[in-house]
Amino acid sequence: MVTPAAHREAAAYLQTTYEMSQRRACRVIDTDRTSVRYQATRPDDGALRERLKALAQERRRFGYRRLHVLLKREGQIVNKKRIQRIYREERLTVRRRGGRKRAIGTRRPLELPLAPNQRWSLDFVSDQMTDGRRFRILTVIDNCTRECLALVADTSLSGGRVARELDAIIAQRGRPDTIVSDNGTEYTSNAILGWADDTGVGWHYIAPGKPQQNGYNESFNGRLRDELLNETLFRSLPHARAVLENWRRDYNEQRPHSKLGWMTPRDYARALSGESGDRAAQPGGSARTPLATHHHQGSNQPRTLVMAG
Repeated sequence: MVTPAAHREAAAYLQTTYEMSQRRACRVIDTDRTSVRYQATRPDDGALRERLKALAQERRRFGYRRLHVLLKREGQIVNKKRIQRIYREERLTVRRRGGRKRAIGTRRPLELPLAPNQRWSLDFVSDQMTDGRRFRILTVIDNCTRECLALVADTSLSGGRVARELDAIIAQRGRPDTIVSDNGTEYTSNAILGWADDTGVGWHYIAPGKPQQNGYNESFNGRLRDELLNETLFRSLPHARAVLENWRRDYNEQRPHSKLGWMTPRDYARALSGESGDRAAQPGGSARTPLATHHHQGSNQPRTLVMAG
């Protein structure tokens, strides 16, 4: 017996079965009478419990930490441990879908981008509609702010289509320094090679069979599949595009990101731009020491495929 609840239960058993006094029962089990007489004064959490269950039903793949951030946004100042207790009592724990292999040994960490548009990453995700037709989704991520810049869904996405989508993003956001991708045929096509030469954007290809070198996009794809694709039945391609765009806006503007101090990607991007403006407005001011030095890698494929780690 190591918990106060177990001590109280044992003392009650001795008092009932052997007609002992409380003092003698506590002496027998070697515990303090104050802990046995203690009555819990836990406040009523009915309203909080119902709101937590509603949020967990709405955000089915969110854990208690992210749900705690959403409750704080609503003005409910609650201890995180209390949220964790209710979360477990209501059996809201998110079940992991399968397992994954873990890399053994040391790996070279990714260099941290220090400002928006220093590095974007691209990748493809596949899914299917209710009638069995398959479609692909092009995901474009800013590695610094973690913003999802585009979710392009279609039954076929060629290199030329990827270049046009990148042009549309650049027209709104500006040109990136570097783009990271795998060695898929869409990214190694003549259309992309010509686009990279014309725009001056450095294109970095990860080593074959090393998706961890594009870890920012791989992590995002996991969240996309877990929170949306595995939870939604797509009736048609227009329906998929509308749902993906709504989720993208929610991801950028509402969903708290654990790696950004539970800020949303949009708020984090605004905070970065505000810090940059403050440093520029202060004459002689010193910039904050970066966590990592950014090296512009440039294009590792001018016209010939060169696999780079």
